[in-house]
Amino acid sequence: MKEQERILKTEYSEVMQKSYIDYAMSVIIARALPDVRDGLKPVQRRTLYDMHELGIKHNGPYRKSARIVGDTMGKYHPHGDSSIYDALVVMSQDFKKGLALVDGHGNFGNIEGDGAAAMRYTEARLAKVAEENLLADLDKDVVDFIPNFDETEKEPSVLPAKFSNLLVNGSEGIAVGMATNIPPHNLAEVIEAEKAYIKNEEITTEELLKYIKGPDFPTGGIITNKDELAEIYRTGTGKIKIRGKVEIEKAKGGHTLVVITEIPYTMIGSGIAKFLQDVAALQETRKTTDIVDISNQSSKEGIRIVIELKRDADVENFKNLLYKKTRLEDTFGANMLAIADGRPETLSLRDAIRYNVEFQYEVNRRKYTTLLRKEREKKEIQEGLIKACNVIDLIIEILRGSHDKAQAKACLVEGKTTGIKFKAKESKIMAEMLHFTERQADAILELKLYRLIGLEIDALNKQYEETTANIYKYEDLLDRKESMAQEMIKELDSVKKQFAHERRTEIDNVEEAVVVEKPVEEMEMMFLMDRFGYCRVVDIPTYERNADAAQAENSYILKCKNTGRICAFTDKGNLHTIKVSDLPYGKFRDKGQPIDNVSGFDSKTEDVIYMVSQEDIDQKCFIFVTKQSMLKYVYGAEFNVAKRTVAATKLADDDEVVGVSEMFDDTYLAMASHKGYLLKIDTTQIPEKKKTAIGVRGMKLVGDDYLEQAYFGRNSDEKNIVEFHDRHIDLRIIRAANRDGKGSKIK
Repeated sequence: MKEQERILKTEYSEVMQKSYIDYAMSVIIARALPDVRDGLKPVQRRTLYDMHELGIKHNGPYRKSARIVGDTMGKYHPHGDSSIYDALVVMSQDFKKGLALVDGHGNFGNIEGDGAAAMRYTEARLAKVAEENLLADLDKDVVDFIPNFDETEKEPSVLPAKFSNLLVNGSEGIAVGMATNIPPHNLAEVIEAEKAYIKNEEITTEELLKYIKGPDFPTGGIITNKDELAEIYRTGTGKIKIRGKVEIEKAKGGHTLVVITEIPYTMIGSGIAKFLQDVAALQETRKTTDIVDISNQSSKEGIRIVIELKRDADVENFKNLLYKKTRLEDTFGANMLAIADGRPETLSLRDAIRYNVEFQYEVNRRKYTTLLRKEREKKEIQEGLIKACNVIDLIIEILRGSHDKAQAKACLVEGKTTGIKFKAKESKIMAEMLHFTERQADAILELKLYRLIGLEIDALNKQYEETTANIYKYEDLLDRKESMAQEMIKELDSVKKQFAHERRTEIDNVEEAVVVEKPVEEMEMMFLMDRFGYCRVVDIPTYERNADAAQAENSYILKCKNTGRICAFTDKGNLHTIKVSDLPYGKFRDKGQPIDNVSGFDSKTEDVIYMVSQEDIDQKCFIFVTKQSMLKYVYGAEFNVAKRTVAATKLADDDEVVGVSEMFDDTYLAMASHKGYLLKIDTTQIPEKKKTAIGVRGMKLVGDDYLEQAYFGRNSDEKNIVEFHDRHIDLRIIRAANRDGKGSKIK
């Protein structure tokens, strides 16, 4: 009988909550965050271990990156090749890591943001520091091995790091609901701090800062908030302010060269290109007029970005402008989050060092326990061989008189002589007194005759003495914490001697950059916007020379001041303001800037209806005409043009603005509907309203009719010819009627 289906009812929110938490913890633990013990994420750990298993050593030949990636994915990390290759690339980039763990051969990207070549083109091998300090002693049971994803292989749960790789190389990662961003530090300083902790486990974070001065970024630079570092390292979070390093050189012709030789760590990648754009924008927006030329002369030898200034330029003020307006001064948001004891934890500096030192104690305890066991086994065999050499004639007699190996072994271990032929009774009596261990007996039976040479016997005795000394040493290390501490300090000193380098990043307290802005000489200019929404400004003489072309090519032309703003009214009832100083200024044929880039305007959702210069806007009035024929005029004083975007008028549902104009004493308005009706009224009939009001009806619309156009004119105009439904109409000859009329049908 088929088993009856069981339907389990449960709360949907509980299922979602449990599923989301399971997913979040999987990402946090198994993907995104590093382990405090070895400072590696799972993909990094698996990649390094796979290279170790493949035998790709630092002094051996390089292997194709594709082979490493494929092997890692097939055995340990089934999450796609791109994540593995990305991890391999980052571990090889010495401009991102304090110590590169992979030695890359080929194009592995550069500091300017160019990506690595495809994995089929590049090769890699383990760096010496990774091989000797992250992967050593894995054969000595120093860490736990766990099954891989399909339980066909074993992989280490953590690598036996001999120093705090988390601090030396830093880490960054985004998990679910949390992120980590740990800066890299100087290896020599980290080792000295670890030694200090080993000697005094009660040491505080403040005392550790005597050894670790602060982050040491591979790109150098200057940390400017030294006094804030103590609090950042105490809490594990905070903002580290970093500046690039600037040098001043003199060029031919008396020009000054501002040379950036070191960049902030946060500028790695596309940040350099963005910096060059930002510097150029300072000149375009007239924040400075001192720049003559910009060039990026960076190479494999290092960063060199050169900005050439005019002879009379204020160099200090220009440097401060770079710090203020570009990413030459930036903030590194430190968040020292890592996996500790199986869960995410925000670490102080002391916590990071404590966890690693405790891990080193555990690794060394397991290492020397394994070594002690092996040395004791070796000692047992050596004692057996030495004893056997002393009675070698008897043992040869036993071997010659035995029928098989088992009979000989039984005699050696248990003194059984039954069935063995001896030459003399004395030999049999002596054989019965033998009591070798199983391991000793196996070693004796496999003993080669050349080992009986006198020199070989002397060497065996010497090896026995060394083994005895090793056993004493290992027992002392395991029994006395002080001895283990000294051994760990000795190892740390060895690492420091081999791999330490000078600090790259300077640390100081630097006053905030202050820019003294030169007073801008106010001048009149012409604002131009073409039908594609590209804006620019030119000086008056340039415009006058090209007036005909300007009027033919541009939708809006306004006189303005270089210190003012342009106000743009849109069909959605918004008022967007544009700083004239943000617009490109130059030759008439120069390309402008899209209005979307210099204001809150969105060309995808709204259209510009009317534009006006900011000057005297407070004293002006503006008429609004909507698609549903609602009218009003609003005083300009109601608009806060200091803001980038404000609501200019209130609209009913499904309504939009079809016309805006400045109001004069003799202004008239002609409203034209979709069905061909035209109504002309004098604007004195339009009431003044607040910008939050909808207004009054201007024209009676029948059925689904709506206003299509709003035409404005002045009685002082000689003519005002408009095109409406394929007809040209002179609005001057049409008689004005009363507001709220139906209008006349245009045939």
